[in-house]
Amino acid sequence: MKSVLQLKNVHKAFSGVPALAGVDAALPENSYISLLGPSGSGKTTLLRVIAGFEQPDGGEILFAGQRIDGVPPHERGIGFVFQNFALFPHLSVAENIAFGLENRAVDPVTDTRVVAAKVRDIIGLVGLSGLEGRAVTQISGGQKQRVALARTLVTEPSMVLLDEPLGALDANLRTRMRGELRTIRERCGVTFLHVTGSETEALAMGDTVLVLDRGRIAQSADAGTLYGRPASADVARFLNCYNIFSGAISDDAFESPVGRLALGGAQQKSGEPAYAIRYDRVAIRPLHASAAGDEVRIEASFVASEYSGAAINSFFTLDDGRVFEVETHLSHAAPETFEEKARYALVWKREDALVFV
Repeated sequence: MKSVLQLKNVHKAFSGVPALAGVDAALPENSYISLLGPSGSGKTTLLRVIAGFEQPDGGEILFAGQRIDGVPPHERGIGFVFQNFALFPHLSVAENIAFGLENRAVDPVTDTRVVAAKVRDIIGLVGLSGLEGRAVTQISGGQKQRVALARTLVTEPSMVLLDEPLGALDANLRTRMRGELRTIRERCGVTFLHVTGSETEALAMGDTVLVLDRGRIAQSADAGTLYGRPASADVARFLNCYNIFSGAISDDAFESPVGRLALGGAQQKSGEPAYAIRYDRVAIRPLHASAAGDEVRIEASFVASEYSGAAINSFFTLDDGRVFEVETHLSHAAPETFEEKARYALVWKREDALVFV
């Protein structure tokens, strides 16, 4: 697939502290890209460098095949949607959307009939019909999000950058807006780069997910690959769905703080030895239950369970004091009850584990 944006060894530091430490990435055109990373990983800095609000200290940024590092933001053909929406409170919905067309530095639209037609079309596209004359102080958070997006899309950018676009919305609205943003992007046929600190949001929305760790791209993959085969223990930690043990391989087992864990799953080079098993791959059994030949078994004490709607997450303490989590989907079976502080066997298939070497 053709790339709309390429980043080549992009560096940026503030007061000598690296924010971007050599970012390399290629973003495909006409796609939804999620950029996932913890606080301080450089997500917003990378977005601002792409937009032109910050200049990189080194490296190249190519957009549609042309170098744009050094090009002013308004000449890049890239739209930006701010986390707080940055709407003008004294303007109506339609006036906010028209503002970018009428006041842009390159080719401002002065024909009021053209402006009105473009605004009308984009309002229909983002689902705001009937709210054109409403003040932006009188509409909901989700509607404000769509106004901010429409104000960017009406200028017909080739790419749109979204900085934590769902962060200011409540949980129900965030879920609904995920689908709406994807639908709007597909109708427009432009690339969206969506920055988020939520692994759930990143996996649900991105055709491709980029994981940023300490100023570098740690992994670039589709959601299924990222979820099932994270490239390193750090990436697995960001996904918040793996139990991870430190240690080292010795013969046919992984020596961990809770004992020898038999090998049998996928092994991949990452630089940091670790053993990972996903929360939903673990079964909870009575303490006297033994493991089959293709299984790994450890013992732990039950702490508590947390109901999340479609699943129950059960928490256990291991003998070394760490917390071990198990996710049970309620579609599989009725929820079980466990006795607080009682000991249980936690069992999983050897082949379900990921071993980083």
